[in-house]
Amino acid sequence: MIKSVSFEKTIFNDIPQKFEAGTTNISGAIGLAKAIEFIRSVGFENIAAHEAKLLTYATEVLSTVKDLRIIGTAQHKSAVLSFVLDCAHPHDVGTLLDTEGVAVRTGQHCTEPLMRRFGIPAATRASFAIYNTFEEIDVLHKSLLKVVKLFS
Repeated sequence: MIKSVSFEKTIFNDIPQKFEAGTTNISGAIGLAKAIEFIRSVGFENIAAHEAKLLTYATEVLSTVKDLRIIGTAQHKSAVLSFVLDCAHPHDVGTLLDTEGVAVRTGQHCTEPLMRRFGIPAATRASFAIYNTFEEIDVLHKSLLKVVKLFS
């Protein structure tokens, strides 16, 4: 970052070195290596199959929730389920789900023009991955039923 330092003067290095202060991201590199090791040990096909099963299950279970509309029903989509509850704003849904220990995203999810086109101010999004379980989807379902009951 610095070419020279004295009591009289500091001379900064040229770009990009002058912006490279501190220790390199060693923990990030180690973490990435471990993540790659984990994915290889489980296998891409197994991860994809598990996520597809979670998405299918979540779609079936959440489809039973009153006033819940799933946004995006394409085949072969990633394990992400966006939805709106007609009785509550997504930000309220996200806040209430958080109190139940359920982590979701709310907002426009970088799709503001599309949401505007379909008249959707925001959505709630649950994402599923290899570390998620069917029981967690049951907790999401149960928590959504509480939200609906509260706002109905």
